[in-house]
Amino acid sequence: MTHGRFVVVPAAYVFLLRDSPRDGATGPEVLLQLRQGTGYMDDHWAAAAAGHVEQGETAYDAARREALEEIDVRDLDLAFVTAMQRTRGGEPIDERIDFFFTARSWTGEPRIVEPAKCADLRWCPLDDLPEPVVPHERVVLEALRTGTAQAYTTFGF
Repeated sequence: MTHGRFVVVPAAYVFLLRDSPRDGATGPEVLLQLRQGTGYMDDHWAAAAAGHVEQGETAYDAARREALEEIDVRDLDLAFVTAMQRTRGGEPIDERIDFFFTARSWTGEPRIVEPAKCADLRWCPLDDLPEPVVPHERVVLEALRTGTAQAYTTFGF
């Protein structure tokens, strides 16, 4: 018996941030990956680490696990940014809740661990992002840039 309910898919995203090391540059940089071979938003820039929250795992735990699995960093000092409820045209499979975090300190040098899924890893100024960026992630990056992030965000409604 179906109740017309949908299943919400949770995911965690990590935006590593640093002050720009370039002379004369102002503002923070974010580490982004160029997606490839995933079947979702390939050839788009995205959070350096992100993935589904697994059963019995908190979003914080998922963020730490994904950062280790995807870019080989650990001991992240995570700061919660926003929870984003998103959909795509009301398709039940696309009801999502995304938990976004930043980290300004971690252990290890970020590197591509999954080359079949990541074509490039690049530090980008928050005020000059490459194109294209995954649309719902761009919303959060823009809120980080402008200092307007709120605890709850929606996308696609």
